[in-house]
Amino acid sequence: MKELSVLLDLEAGRPIYEQIYDYIKREIREGKLKFETKLPSTRALSEHLNVSRSTVQLAYDQLVSEGYIESRPCRGYYVLKLDGLYDLTAVEYKEIHRSISQTVKYEIDFSPSGIELDNFPYNAWRKVSKNVMAEELDLFNIGEPQGDYSFRETIASYLHESRGVNCSPDNIIVGAGDQYLLMLLDRLLCAEHGNISYAMENPAYRKAYFVLNGMGRTVIPVPLDEYGMNVGVLRNSGAQVAYVTPSHHYPLGIVMSIGRRMEMLGWANEQQGRYIIEDDYDSEFRYRGKPIPALQGLDHNGKVIYIGTFSKSISPGLRISYMVLPDTLMDSYAKVGIRYSNTVSRIDQNIVNLFIKEGYYERHLNKMRGIYKTKHDALLAALKKMGKGYRISGESAGLHILLSSDKLSEVEMVQRAGRKGVRVYPLSEHYLDSHEEQNTIILGYARLREEEISRGITLLSEAFNEKNM
Repeated sequence: MKELSVLLDLEAGRPIYEQIYDYIKREIREGKLKFETKLPSTRALSEHLNVSRSTVQLAYDQLVSEGYIESRPCRGYYVLKLDGLYDLTAVEYKEIHRSISQTVKYEIDFSPSGIELDNFPYNAWRKVSKNVMAEELDLFNIGEPQGDYSFRETIASYLHESRGVNCSPDNIIVGAGDQYLLMLLDRLLCAEHGNISYAMENPAYRKAYFVLNGMGRTVIPVPLDEYGMNVGVLRNSGAQVAYVTPSHHYPLGIVMSIGRRMEMLGWANEQQGRYIIEDDYDSEFRYRGKPIPALQGLDHNGKVIYIGTFSKSISPGLRISYMVLPDTLMDSYAKVGIRYSNTVSRIDQNIVNLFIKEGYYERHLNKMRGIYKTKHDALLAALKKMGKGYRISGESAGLHILLSSDKLSEVEMVQRAGRKGVRVYPLSEHYLDSHEEQNTIILGYARLREEEISRGITLLSEAFNEKNM
């Protein structure tokens, strides 16, 4: 049996099962996986790649359906013979070789990534940009490592008013994306406390997992219940730092209860060197009740590290995030972090700063809340027409919901949807360990128009309720 070393790329914008499929298909086409080669079992490959078993099953099922491999009862999966394939020229091969996302023409894509940009205030952005450049500030020189002070003042004021975060501009670090800030934070924590281990919600935001795991850190999956991360399991894990998304868990949509938040703070206060990383990635969009204040606002002992971003509220291409360090880590930053130059252009910092200060940001947020609420309601209304046997969850906030089926597995849902030209996303890809088979898919709606949402759910209903498809 050949070991498969698939290099997964979370920045590629494609589901993990498609990347596994594409890798195996390419290996077969290039003759590296030869006729009669036995592939690893779905369980073995899922453990090797640290993905869910159903993710591997999706890739194998697609390869079986296209005739690249076959499943032999009680024996496993084997590569089939492809006569004449290796006589193709390189040019012909390039024309034939396509990934699933290229060969399947998706009419509707319920991607949970990205935002709607049709209603972005481009004129206001141009005006602000012009004003920033007209001031002839010294913006082309390297600025402060933490970010320009005036920008950090604006962020501190915004966070206090909108999220209840208690912070000073002196404690804010501006960086190009959450992943950069997470790498910087790891340096600070390790400089202070040595090699540390992290606890992470399971399922989780996998990009954060790959950052930490890629630096050689131990990442311990901790299950969730209806209130958030299980503190009992966390306490027994031995982890020193817990990474959580309390305002809107990704991807399950759970809002951490006030009781669980206090439990989390209690865990952090039990030992020196324990911290909680609060990722507040999309707190701006909530559709039921009032916004949930940040966990950081409840912290009085310097145990919560707050991370936020403008990717969801302004644009993912902007690449501006920020981190609020407790006083207990500022000494470590002064020794280690200050050596790193800021990774965000000073021009961009000043544009966003002015965009917020002149009120454009607040007006844009209010407008987008209304637009996303309309799309959110349209999606829920369409899903109600699917009939019995389906459950909706995670609909209180954010830009995606979960759809579970009593009749179909996750694999069947993804495959049936694909045959109808609809792209949906398996929940299992967000688990950090081999997990029991799921029956839930993720439906994002930010980038879709209302008519596309309605059309997509109509096609899903036909696909899921059609017998012997």
